[in-house]
This record gives sequence, structure tokens and C-alpha cells, in this order.
Amino acid sequence: MYVVCKDHVELAIDMFVDEFEEAPDVVDLEHTKFIDWEPPVKCQECDCEARFLVV
Repeated sequence: MYVVCKDHVELAIDMFVDEFEEAPDVVDLEHTKFIDWEPPVKCQECDCEARFLVV
């Protein structure tokens, strides 16, 4: 699972495919809320706002 900004979404997809050898689901965190999980505020690759969940 990767939580990344717009600039790093392609990198996160590539890392997911390398690790799991299948295509991930990409969730736009701006339009999706979770009941039991609060996503990180910042991208795991930089200090920008986290926008996408790659799972």
C-alpha cells in the first residue's frame, strides 16, 4: 500500500507492480473517506499532500 501525491502516483504504481506482479487499484483520497482508517497527510515520497492510495 502506498499513499502518494499526484507527482509520485506513477512511481507508486511501478513499485506495486514490481512487488505484487499485478495491477493496483488507485483510490483518489480527495473523493473517498474510510470509516476505520485515516490516511497520512503527506506523501510517503515527499512533503506534498497525499492524494492517492495505491493498493
